[in-house]
Amino acid sequence: IEARGFIFGPPIALAIGAKFVPLRKPKKLPGKVISEEYILEYGRDCLEMHVGAVEAGERALVVDLIATGGTLCAAMNLLERVGAEVVECACVIELPDLKKIEPLVKIYSQLVSNMRLGLADEDDILVLGRERLNGKPLYVLVESH
Repeated sequence: IEARGFIFGPPIALAIGAKFVPLRKPKKLPGKVISEEYILEYGRDCLEMHVGAVEAGERALVVDLIATGGTLCAAMNLLERVGAEVVECACVIELPDLKKIEPLVKIYSQLVSNMRLGLADEDDILVLGRERLNGKPLYVLVESH
């Protein structure tokens, strides 16, 4: 996911023999795209992906940093809309100082927001130690303290 995911995504994709598919902010990708709008703590934003970049049935690993979980949820929704199976989310770093709220509380808040929008349900739980986002494993590689 733009932009930190561009630093870590390609080497991870290369290492596991997968393709790298960039998910970008609006109007950054050439050609036909599909998009997913999502809610942030300060407004709305959108992610786009090339049409045909991911085929139905393909497995996906989402790589980004984690602050609120909103961008990750949007990426997962976008990939699942085209029939991909999101297997895991790998977050390179967490940003706990964003609004001075603990990261897990922010993820929970995003899940509650998504539940209100009908984008998540009670099965999309957050499990301490091995977090889950929209029912998928969420790994934070570098936690701040």
